[in-house]
Amino acid sequence: MTKLSASRSARFAAALGMLMLFALCPLRATTHPGQAELVREVVRDTGKSPVQLNKLLDGARMQQSILDAISRPAESKPWKDYRPIFLTSRRIDDGVAFYRQHRGLLERIGKQYGVAPEYLVSILGVETFYGRHTGSYKVLDALVTLGLYYPPRAKFFRAQLKTLLELPQNHLAGPLDTLTGSYAGAEGWGQFMPTSIRDFGVDEDGDGHIDMQNSLPDILASVANYFAKHGWVSGGPVAMRAQPDASAKPLSVKDAKPQWPLEQLEAWGYAPLQPQNPGTLSSLQTLQGEKGPEYWFTFQNFYVITRYNRSPLYAMAVYQLAQAIDAGVQQADAVP
Repeated sequence: MTKLSASRSARFAAALGMLMLFALCPLRATTHPGQAELVREVVRDTGKSPVQLNKLLDGARMQQSILDAISRPAESKPWKDYRPIFLTSRRIDDGVAFYRQHRGLLERIGKQYGVAPEYLVSILGVETFYGRHTGSYKVLDALVTLGLYYPPRAKFFRAQLKTLLELPQNHLAGPLDTLTGSYAGAEGWGQFMPTSIRDFGVDEDGDGHIDMQNSLPDILASVANYFAKHGWVSGGPVAMRAQPDASAKPLSVKDAKPQWPLEQLEAWGYAPLQPQNPGTLSSLQTLQGEKGPEYWFTFQNFYVITRYNRSPLYAMAVYQLAQAIDAGVQQADAVP
């Protein structure tokens, strides 16, 4: 066979493949913009039934309340207003009680993944108040709304919607069209997005099913695995207060990625309020507290928390809640 005929043959095969794909997903009146193309992509990548996929998407609703919610996230608040949402006596006390109730499971998973158990508890506390508030929006509605009707972040949410449609049933807490979660489409106690379930979900209880809603072993192991895979340093620092002097160098920090040795920040006029290895890579966060600016050295583990939610306010809330829970557990343990 000549190179020319081989090339023609390949083109013919590709064209035939596309015709077969369109035959599987014929043109039809769709409920949502971009639905037909999305269904074709999922069928191409997974072989799932286009009839079933269209049925699922036809049943999803665009919700204006979701578009309204994403326009006013809590992370847009200053730290002085954000902190009181999560650092309440009830959230701390309930976190202490949760830790003590599930200590064996928490400490086993924490040791397995190298993540301090109080941070696993704190994530659940910040995200869903220890599983009490996992969200009332249908996940499918949320991702259809944001993936197909919200241009500013359509690329991200459309990818999440596609992944949701592609996930096998044993990666979901129930039938896909019954799942509920946040306005952003996150589900379960740890509020995992579909790609996080796919990439970091763990079947810790060994029942052949990753269940982020009903299996506490799966939930905790998945959060721990997420942290570990993003570079959590076992026993490493998270954050520490800094005290600037009058001539401290102003710094522009785009994210929480550690970029300077602690000793460099000290040389620029930021003194640590606790002892720490001067060679430890760190960053500097400035938060607007009740009494004015607060300066914080932040380290690799703080950066890892921002991989869960990119806001430094979120990461600081997780850090401070974890510290309060750990202190409360130690205090409770000390009582005869």
